[in-house]
Amino acid sequence: MVDHEQAQSPEMGTIHGRVALVTGGTRGIGAAICHLLAGQGADVAAGYWRHQESAGKFLSAMTESYPDRTITLHEGNIGDADDCHRVISEVIGQHGRLDILVNNAGITIDRTVAKMTAEDWQRVIAVNLSGAFFLAQNALEHMLDRGTGRIINVSSVIGETGNIGQANYAASKSGLFGLTKSLAKEAVFQLNRAQRPAGDGIGLTVNAVTPGYIATDMVATIPDKVMDRIRGQIPLGRLGQPEEVARVVGFLAADQSAYITGQIWAVNGGLDM
Repeated sequence: MVDHEQAQSPEMGTIHGRVALVTGGTRGIGAAICHLLAGQGADVAAGYWRHQESAGKFLSAMTESYPDRTITLHEGNIGDADDCHRVISEVIGQHGRLDILVNNAGITIDRTVAKMTAEDWQRVIAVNLSGAFFLAQNALEHMLDRGTGRIINVSSVIGETGNIGQANYAASKSGLFGLTKSLAKEAVFQLNRAQRPAGDGIGLTVNAVTPGYIATDMVATIPDKVMDRIRGQIPLGRLGQPEEVARVVGFLAADQSAYITGQIWAVNGGLDM
């Protein structure tokens, strides 16, 4: 059995013994984040929606890979405020606490503005932006009571640059920037108001990560000709790997990252330069 505390990578910092909820955690970037956090010694709650068979396979693989960690699955529609509340309560009920929330779940419904329906717009905003808010709202209450925590929102380079056919997705991901900074300021305000100095100890921080084009199922749907053009625009000349995004999330989640809050971390191969 691997002693994850002994195996802790010094440049990553301490995550050992923490409880992390990763939404959209059974596939793509979310799965990579779950693997990294568990490998660093955290207990992991992975959120998912509908894909029960693949979620079950993910759980089996995680349990086998990290037998000394507690790994749980939590099904929920992140686009529904009540489900967000239930999932947070479920995680705390099963694990006893919640130290790290990674708002990774996201969807795309791509259409030009002329063809985009009200439902297309509202569904993407509900999952990608409102869901992150409702999950953070419930998690923050618990974290403020404990005086510590990490909230990490997974945005996108599209939130910075925009994209044809993705007005809803770009707006939702851009909205996470403002949400991140507002939550970070409120966390500090509330801790100081409770006379629990925000700068002491491991603190309560809120940050965002903005992946570029990452080799996931979502990007795999892009036609080859379009993808060739995209690669030509990326200074590093390739797609990113989910593990490269996970590494930044793990860094921000660590106890030692207590002096980083309200920040946007790009992982995009230089695409936004």
